Amino acid sequence: MKTTIYMVRHAESPFEFGQERTRGLSEEGFVAAKQVSEFFSDVDVHYIASSPYTRAKQTIQYIAEQKSLDIVEYEELVERPIKGLDYKAPWDVLYDAIRRSFNNKDLALEGGESTRKAQQRSIPIIERLLEEHRGKNIVIGTHGNIMTIIMNYFDDKYGFDFWNATSKPDIYRLTFDRNILEHVERIWK
Repeated sequence: MKTTIYMVRHAESPFEFGQERTRGLSEEGFVAAKQVSEFFSDVDVHYIASSPYTRAKQTIQYIAEQKSLDIVEYEELVERPIKGLDYKAPWDVLYDAIRRSFNNKDLALEGGESTRKAQQRSIPIIERLLEEHRGKNIVIGTHGNIMTIIMNYFDDKYGFDFWNATSKPDIYRLTFDRNILEHVERIWK
């Protein structure tokens, strides 16, 4: 019995230092979130999970309203901070650390979280969802880095190059047979 997880990467959200948890979508992001929900109008969605970060929830809010489903938040699905959230670093340093973190799964900058640690917190939730909702369609409101880290756990071809090619928003349909990832399809262009 196949289970489908739709990973919905959040839409555009202006960066605000210190507002990682609460920053929401831009006007453009809300327009894109409505377009994302239109894709799901013909999909039978059974369960909606999300990172508790505002931008992830706002991106899937229209889907939840359309399907009359609650968004169930999981702290374990928050974005992976490659550096501590109270520590500023130039983008090129962060970018390089993210690139290296897919080859060295224990790498993190000061106060940050490694790929391995992010998998240790997020994968048990994914496995639980696969078990509890076997044969169903699940939507997950997510972020680019943690989405890639989760997919990398099931198939290591999903790494830096994959992450670097994702967009905001983005949607990937992951088909599982029990806990085995069988197929991934990008359904947002």
